[in-house]
Amino acid sequence: MPLDLLRQVSRTFSLSLAILPRSLRGPIGLAYLLARAADTIADTRLVDRRDRLRQLEALRDALATGAVAPRLTGLAAVQDDPAERRLLERLPECFAALERLAATDAARVRMVLATITEGMIFDLTQFPGEDGGGLHALESLDDLDRYTYLVAGSVGEFWTEMHVAHRRRLARWDLPLMKTWGARFGKALQMTNVLRDLPRDLRIGRCYLPRPELQTLGLAPADLLDPRSATRVRPLLDRLLRLTLDHYEVAWRYTLEIPRAEVRMRLACAWPLLIGLGTLELLATSHEFLVPDRRIKLSRAAVRGLLARSALTVWSNRTLAADAARVRRRIAV
Repeated sequence: MPLDLLRQVSRTFSLSLAILPRSLRGPIGLAYLLARAADTIADTRLVDRRDRLRQLEALRDALATGAVAPRLTGLAAVQDDPAERRLLERLPECFAALERLAATDAARVRMVLATITEGMIFDLTQFPGEDGGGLHALESLDDLDRYTYLVAGSVGEFWTEMHVAHRRRLARWDLPLMKTWGARFGKALQMTNVLRDLPRDLRIGRCYLPRPELQTLGLAPADLLDPRSATRVRPLLDRLLRLTLDHYEVAWRYTLEIPRAEVRMRLACAWPLLIGLGTLELLATSHEFLVPDRRIKLSRAAVRGLLARSALTVWSNRTLAADAARVRRRIAV
C-alpha cells in the first residue's frame, strides 16, 4: 500500500492507522485510499456532474470486477489539492495493492467500496445543484439515515469484520450484533460531520436537513443560508443531536466490548468518539452554527489533551465510560 500517499491525503487517519496491528494496516488503509479517491471524483465540481457520475460508476465497476483502474487524468489535472491530484494519478498503484491482498481481505475491501460508492452516487443524484442557488434538501429522515449508513455505517461493519478476521481475541464476539453496533458507530461520526458542515454544504447545493422537517418549523432550505435562521432551526438541530448521541451510546458500548488486551483497537475507536463528542458539545452550545466562516472544531490543544488522557485510561472501561458520560452531560439537548 502506498503509505506515503495516505499520509498526504489524511494526516489524522494515518495516525489512527499507525496504531493498528500490522496485519490490518494494509487492507484498512487501502480501503480508505480508494474511498478517498471516490470522494475526490464526486466532489470535483469543475467537472460536469454527469461526467463525475460516469467516472464514479466506472471506478465502482472496476473495483467489483477486478478490472484495471479507470484513467482519471482529466479529473486529476483540475485538482487544487496536490495530494488529491497525486491520489488520482496513482490510482493504478492502489489497484495493484488490492490485487496483492489476501483474497478474503480483498473481497471485504471490494464490498465496502461498492457500498460507499453507492452512497456517493446517491449524494450526487439527490443534490443536482452546485451552489446555494441550486439548493436541494433530502426528503426524509430515512433518506438521511440511508446516506449515513452507505458512506459510514458500512465502514463500521467492514472495520468489525476485518478485526474479527485478524484478531483471535475477538473470536467470542457475536459478529452480527457487533456489525450492527459498528454501523451505528459509523453513523455517529458521519452525523457529526453532517451537522458540523451544514453551512458549507448549503453553499454547494446540499441540505441534509430533510425538507418536511424544515417545513414544520416554517422554514425552506434556502432560509438556512441566512445565519439568522439559527434560532428557528435550533429545535431540529437539537433533535438530530439527540439522534446522533444515541448512535454514540451504542458506539461506546462497542468500544468497551473490545478486550483490554487489544489496546490498539481500543484507542483507534476511543479517539474519534472522544473528538466527535467534543465537536457535538461545540455544536450544542454554538449560536453561529449556520455561519459559513465559523468552522466548528476542537482546537489542536484540546485534541492533544484527549489523546494523551485516553492513552492513560484506555485500559479502564469505567474511566473511558465516565469520560464519555461527562461530555454527554454537558450536551444539554
